Amino acid sequence: MAEQPLHEHTLGNGLRVVVCEDHVVPLAAVNIWYGVGSRHERAGRTGLAHLFEHLMFQGSANVAEGEHAALLESAGAAFNASTSFERTNYYETVPVSHLELALWLEADRMGTLPAALTQANLDNQRDVVKNERRQRYDNQPYGTAFERLCALTFPEGHPYAHTPIGSMDDLDATTLEDCADFFATWYAPGNAVLSVVGDVDPEATLAAVERYFGGLPAGPEKPAARPGGLGPLSGVRGETLDEEVPSPAYFAMFTLPTDGGDEIEAAELAVEILGGGSGSRLYDRMVRRDEIATEVWAGVTRLASGPSLAIVDAIGPDPDKIAAVLDEELQRFAEHGPDADEAARATAQAERGFLEQTETVTALANALSQNATQFDDPARTFTAAGRAAAVTGDAIKEMAGRWLAPGGRTALTYGGTS
Repeated sequence: MAEQPLHEHTLGNGLRVVVCEDHVVPLAAVNIWYGVGSRHERAGRTGLAHLFEHLMFQGSANVAEGEHAALLESAGAAFNASTSFERTNYYETVPVSHLELALWLEADRMGTLPAALTQANLDNQRDVVKNERRQRYDNQPYGTAFERLCALTFPEGHPYAHTPIGSMDDLDATTLEDCADFFATWYAPGNAVLSVVGDVDPEATLAAVERYFGGLPAGPEKPAARPGGLGPLSGVRGETLDEEVPSPAYFAMFTLPTDGGDEIEAAELAVEILGGGSGSRLYDRMVRRDEIATEVWAGVTRLASGPSLAIVDAIGPDPDKIAAVLDEELQRFAEHGPDADEAARATAQAERGFLEQTETVTALANALSQNATQFDDPARTFTAAGRAAAVTGDAIKEMAGRWLAPGGRTALTYGGTS
C-alpha cells in the first residue's frame, strides 16, 4: 500500500508512540507491543509470557476484576491479545469516541497491574492456560508437533527451544513473586510500542497518550538478550512417536534466515513454492501424482532475533516414503530453482498477504507496532509488498539450496517404521 504519514513520539519514560490517520471509518485501533515473549523466559518458568497475556485482563489498581473486558464490550470494542516467541501484544478497536477509554485502560494495567494481582486470580488464570494447553496441544492429534520440533531443532537452553504455551510443571511452579518480578522486568514503558490508527487527530492523540502514560515510571533496564542464532541444519535429527492419531504423518522443520533482511523474503517464497497450498510442488507430487499423502502443507514462522522456521507437514500412510519424496523435491528445487510462473505466483501471493496485513485500522496498527518494535522502523510496514516483488528467481534458488537442502532438518514421524 502507499505509505501514509506517521506521527512518532517517544515519551520521557521511553514509551514509543506511533500515530497514523485513517479517516475512512470512525474507528480507532489501539495496539501495544511489549518486547517480551517466550524467548525471554528463564528455565523452570516457561509459559510466563503467555500467562501474563491472561493476567493482564484480570484488573489493575483502578479497574476491578472483569471490568476491563466489560468496559470495552460496553463501548462496542473488538479486543484481544496474543503471545509469541518474541513479543506480547494487546489490542482493541473502538469507536473513535471511546479512544481515551482504551488508552486509559492500557495505561492503568501497564502501570498498576500488581495492585490487583492475587493468588486467586493467578490460580484461576493458570488453570485457564493449562486447560488451553490440554485442548489445543496435548489432546489434539499432532498438537505438540511444533513444540517437539522446536525442542529437536534448538539446543537445550536455547531461547527458542520451548514454545510460548509453556510446560505444565513450570506453570504449576509459578508463584506470585515470579509474576511480580516478570512484570517489573518487562512490562515497562521503555519496553513497549503503542500504535494508534484511525479517525484521529494526531496532535490530540499524542496529548492523550502523554496524559495517561506520561506519569508511569520508566522501569529498570532490560536484561541483555540471550543469543538466539542458529544456521542451516545439517543431517536429519528425527523422532518417531507412538501416539493415537487419525493417520500416519511426517512433520519436518528447517531453519531459515532471520527476519529483517532480503534473504528471508526469498526463503519464504521458496517455501511457498514448495508447499504453500494445492498449487505447490509438494502437493502436486505427493497428493496428485504419487498419491502417498492426503494433505501436504508448508509455512513459515518469521523470527527477528533468531532463525526463522519453516515447517512441512504431510499426512499419509507411509511417512518413510513421504520423507524420501521430500528429499527428491528439495534436491530438484535446489538444483534448478523455480520456473518463471512459480516465482510470479508466489510473489503475487506474498504481495497480497502483506497488503491484507494493512487493509484495516486494526491490522495496520499491529504492523506498525511490529516494525517499530523489531526493526525500529514503523514505516517499513509500507514497503513489505515491494520487498517481496523485488525477489528474483535466482535468489529463491539460492535460498532453497542453502536453507532447504535435502537432509538438513529435524523431523517427527507418526506411525512410521523408522
